[in-house]
Amino acid sequence: MSDVAHEEHVHESTGVETRKLAMWVFLSSEFMFFGALITNYLLFKGRVGYTAPYPAEIFDIPFTSVSSFVLLMSSLTMVLADHAIHRDDQRSTRTWLIATALLGMVFLAGQAFEFTTFVVDEGMKISTNPAASAFFTLTGFHGTHVLVGVIMLLTLIGISFRKGRLSTATGLNLENVALYWHFVDIIWIVIFTVVYLIK
Repeated sequence: MSDVAHEEHVHESTGVETRKLAMWVFLSSEFMFFGALITNYLLFKGRVGYTAPYPAEIFDIPFTSVSSFVLLMSSLTMVLADHAIHRDDQRSTRTWLIATALLGMVFLAGQAFEFTTFVVDEGMKISTNPAASAFFTLTGFHGTHVLVGVIMLLTLIGISFRKGRLSTATGLNLENVALYWHFVDIIWIVIFTVVYLIK
């Protein structure tokens, strides 16, 4: 009952809960930010006359496809966690949050492996050419966003274990974390398609 009362007080005249509205505004700015980074990569990826290799020459599409699949599966587990908390199934919520965090960590490990391979084995560093710089900047910022998402998930899991339950009305809200996580996944679909698949 206290959760419901709190929710009623934080609604504004927009009809949207304050934290959710703030998250949507933040994500809107993030869409523009990543749009600029993707555009930057597209401008530089075809420029020749610089030191090789170029990103498109050394992509491991099968490996990145597996990493992409892992991240997409984390969206499914996030949806299951959101459904579980709306049923007040705290145990399932915790289980699916842990699964989502683990999948996010696997994706980050895959990205770290890819970066290491590019730098050590292929000799492509962020300073090698403008395309490499744009690539590492774009995918690096995305990886940072995934890391922030994993930290938020681990925070929710910690709160769940410490308090025994997650509240939808106060504190770090699972629904907002879910919005952020789905945003990260959607952005990766765009990056994977534009950067890795379109020649």
